[in-house]
Amino acid sequence: MRLKLVPDHTEWKFFKYWRATFGLSLIAIVLSIVAFFTMGLNFGIDFRGGTTIRTESVQPVDIGAYRGAIAELGLGDVTITEVFDPTYGPDRNVAMVRIQAQDGQESVSPQMILAVEQALQAVDPSITFPSVESVGPKVSGELVRTAILAVVLANAAVLFYIWLRFEWQFAVGAVAALVHDVILTIGIFSVLQIRFDLAIIAALLTIVGYSLNDTVIIFDRVRENLIKFKKRPLQELLDLSINDTMSRTVMTSGTTLMALIALYVLGGDVIRGFVFAMIWGVIVGTYSTIFVASVVLLRLGVKRDWSKGEGEKTGGGTQFKTEP
Repeated sequence: MRLKLVPDHTEWKFFKYWRATFGLSLIAIVLSIVAFFTMGLNFGIDFRGGTTIRTESVQPVDIGAYRGAIAELGLGDVTITEVFDPTYGPDRNVAMVRIQAQDGQESVSPQMILAVEQALQAVDPSITFPSVESVGPKVSGELVRTAILAVVLANAAVLFYIWLRFEWQFAVGAVAALVHDVILTIGIFSVLQIRFDLAIIAALLTIVGYSLNDTVIIFDRVRENLIKFKKRPLQELLDLSINDTMSRTVMTSGTTLMALIALYVLGGDVIRGFVFAMIWGVIVGTYSTIFVASVVLLRLGVKRDWSKGEGEKTGGGTQFKTEP
């Protein structure tokens, strides 16, 4: 017996309350922007510069003791996070010590790193330091600019691609959905203060690709239905197109979320921020395809004659012959 998550024939009216859903998206965008400018992002070492020291110990991690030992060194704000990583086994307690670059220095000096390690070993003699990573402020500034440029260029490429494949109204709708997804992702990271590093930029670019794929699937069906139903109102035609692809949307998003949730729970701290961004991106990407991209297309209107035939030149341009 075949599993059916969505009935074969659905007639859900997605645009019955499009003003409410589109208004909700606008409010969410505004709140995300406000959160970004008021709360800011919790930038990781990649963007702020500094040093990350990974520790391992046979004894349980005592964050208070670690912090007290390091506080005596006068390094300012130091972040210590216990890492619950099932891949390390129950007898290996892991923590991440993040130290921001000190004023006037490109990164934390080797002498200071050694002092931190000695201070922690005084608290726990069994502690070891399997990895130490440093990023200077100059490099981190370049990474910020490169990351912003990557996201902007990705959206510009999407605009150009959709414009060529469909019509400019489709392109505007697709880019509006992508901007919506990126802003809301940045907003949730600002509110929850989840560490924002290069892995999250990779997640943003992946979200752009995922959302675009979902949007193109629906827009392809819209174009097919524009040829079949030349007289049907555009709102009804968009509802029909989304219902036609609903089974594929639910299956794709559902299976993707199952894999991502498993990674979030079992994948460990190293990839948890990336996976959270992907989970959020799948949810808002699916939402924006229906309630942002399609609504923009509805409001802008679209060419209703997509039939192929020999063009007839008239004073207003080229008109295509259509079947009655």
